[in-house]
Amino acid sequence: MKRSEINQLVRDAGAFFGLYHWTLPPNPLWDVTDFGLGDWQHWGLVLVNLADEPEYCEKLMYAKRGMVTPAHCHRLKKEDIICRVGGLRVTVWAQKPEIGDHEAVNVQVNRENRLFLSWDSIMLNPGERITLQPGVWHEFEPTTDECIIGEVSTANDDVNDNVFANPEIGRFSEIREDEPAIVRLVNDR
Repeated sequence: MKRSEINQLVRDAGAFFGLYHWTLPPNPLWDVTDFGLGDWQHWGLVLVNLADEPEYCEKLMYAKRGMVTPAHCHRLKKEDIICRVGGLRVTVWAQKPEIGDHEAVNVQVNRENRLFLSWDSIMLNPGERITLQPGVWHEFEPTTDECIIGEVSTANDDVNDNVFANPEIGRFSEIREDEPAIVRLVNDR
């Protein structure tokens, strides 16, 4: 990604957060990614780490229509994905997504256990959440022009705990510096 694209996405996210009165902490730690695929308009997400402790994590995320967080699971992390503003589609799989795989998968939606078939999509409206256990494959994307997404989870380890279905995916973007950074990114450490 170009640094100018990252800067613009940070501006867009900040403006949308502000529109809905989501105040960020001082010096937030931003994460803007195209998942190493070079096409943030299709495979992309903007995240702000609100809390990153050894026991738990909280993130606020932003995506525009068309930006998909690709199919992945976590080895250890249990997480709630929460639609805060807009609409969110979450697709789930019991195992790594394979064509023809329609195995049942049990997830909690709004604290209620529900059974879905792999490849099913769950539509979340503002305030609704899905709880994902380790090993449950999932992918999500906005169904509205812009979306604010929350995440509350057990400890976060983006380097070792994310398993993507597409082996070409890299968690962090390669950045081409075409203008000065306006924020510090998680991978700028």
